Amino acid sequence: MFGLSGNILEAVKLPPGEDLKEWLAVNTVDFYNAVSVLYATLEEFCTEKSCEVMSAGGKYEYLWADGVKVKKPVRLSAPEYINKLYDWIEEQIDDDRIFPQQFGSPFPPNFMEVTRTIFKRLFRVYAHIYHSHFKAICSLGEEAHLNTCFKHFIVFVTHYQLVDEKELAPLSELIEQFTGRAAAAAAGGSGMST
Repeated sequence: MFGLSGNILEAVKLPPGEDLKEWLAVNTVDFYNAVSVLYATLEEFCTEKSCEVMSAGGKYEYLWADGVKVKKPVRLSAPEYINKLYDWIEEQIDDDRIFPQQFGSPFPPNFMEVTRTIFKRLFRVYAHIYHSHFKAICSLGEEAHLNTCFKHFIVFVTHYQLVDEKELAPLSELIEQFTGRAAAAAAGGSGMST
C-alpha cells in the first residue's frame, strides 16, 4: 500500500561530510517538534478520563520514569505521561552538555543513549496516537500528515537503529506496510515498559 519513496530514504541518510551526532541532534529536535504539533491537535480527545493509562492498545502500557525526579516507574494517564515526556525532552535538548549549541562542540559519551531514549519515547506517542486516536485524526483530516510524519520517523529510526525491534511491536503491521520489512517479530509477550 505505502511503498518507500527514494526521497524519504535519501532524506534520512547522513549528508556527505556531516558529523553523525550533529545530524542526529538536529533531527531529534525536528522529530520532537513534528510529533508535538500532531499531538497538540488531539488534546481535546486525549484526556485524563479518556486515556487513563499511557498505552498503545490493550497489550502495551508505558510507565513513566525519568531517572532523576521519578526513579521508580509509575503509571500515568496518557496526557500526563506525554506532558512529562515533552518536559523531559526539552530539558535534554536545552542542556548544552548533552546537545551542544555551539557547532563543532564535542558531544558527551552518553549522547547516543539519551538520543535513543528520546526516540523510543517519541515512538510511544505515535503508538498511542495510532491506537487510541486514529478516528479523531481522520475526523480532523490529518491522517495523511500523520502517516507521512510517522513514515519519515520510522525510516530514520530504523536506518540509524535508534529503537529496539521489540519496542516497535505495537505498530509492527503499520511499519511493515510503510517500509516493506517485518518489524518487531517479537510482538508477543508483555508490553509493559519504561
